[in-house]
Amino acid sequence: MKKSSSTQFAGIIPARYASTRFPGKPLVLIGNKPMIQRVYEQAGKILSMVYVATDDKRIYDSVLSFGGRAIMTSELHQSGTDRCAEAIIKINEETGENVDIVINIQGDEPFIKPEQISALMNCFEDESVELATLVRKVEPGDDIFNPNQPKVILNTKGDAIYFSRAALPYIRDFEKTVWTENHVYYKHIGLYAYRAETLRKITLLPRSPLEISESLEQNRWIENGYTIRTAVTQWESIGIDTPEDLTKANLLL
Repeated sequence: MKKSSSTQFAGIIPARYASTRFPGKPLVLIGNKPMIQRVYEQAGKILSMVYVATDDKRIYDSVLSFGGRAIMTSELHQSGTDRCAEAIIKINEETGENVDIVINIQGDEPFIKPEQISALMNCFEDESVELATLVRKVEPGDDIFNPNQPKVILNTKGDAIYFSRAALPYIRDFEKTVWTENHVYYKHIGLYAYRAETLRKITLLPRSPLEISESLEQNRWIENGYTIRTAVTQWESIGIDTPEDLTKANLLL
C-alpha cells in the first residue's frame, strides 16, 4: 500500500550497463523479468514516483517497455548518488514536480522489501534529518570481517558516526571469534535517502580522506559535518554482483 503524504518522495534507481564484474547486469533475467523490472516493481509498491536513472539506451528502452519511467543521465558519474542528483534536476524540468526527498534504491537488489523503503521514509518525520540509510544488526556468529560488507558505528541517537570495511570497534579483551557475542555490530545496507537540497550539496563536495581510504562515499558526508540518521531493518540485503549471485537469485523465486 502506497503512502500518501504532503511530502513528495521519489525513488530513483541508478542503473548502468558497464559493470566491471557483471556487464549488462540490470537486464539479466530473474525468472521471466529483467532484474531492473523486479527492483522497479518492488519500489512501486510503496512509492508513487519511481524512475530508473541510466546512461544506457538499452536499459532506458527496457524500462519503457515494461511501462516504467526512466531518465537518461551522464556516463561520467562516479556514484549512484551523483546520478540521482542529475536525475532529480531532469525530472523537475520535464514534469514540473518538485521532489522533497529522494530514495536511492540499488538497481541490483531485486528482492528489496517495501518495508525497508518505508523505514527510510519514516526517518524524515523528524524535520532535522537530512540524510538517512539502513542498517541491520549482526547476529552472534555472523562474519564481520568481510571487507565487502561495510559496518557502521552508531551513536545513542541512531545516527551514523563512521562507516568501515573493517570490523569496528575492536574488542580488546576478547578473541575475534566471539566479538559479535560481546558487542552489537551493525552492517550497512546500501539504501539511502536524502532531502533534495542536501543531495545537491553533497554531490558538490570534493572526495575526502576517509572516503578515499575506505572507498565509502558516505564518510565524505560525515567528514563534512552532515548527520546520517539510520533505520534498523531485520532483512538481509540480497545483491546481485556476479553471475553466481544470479544463479542463487533464481533459486529464490
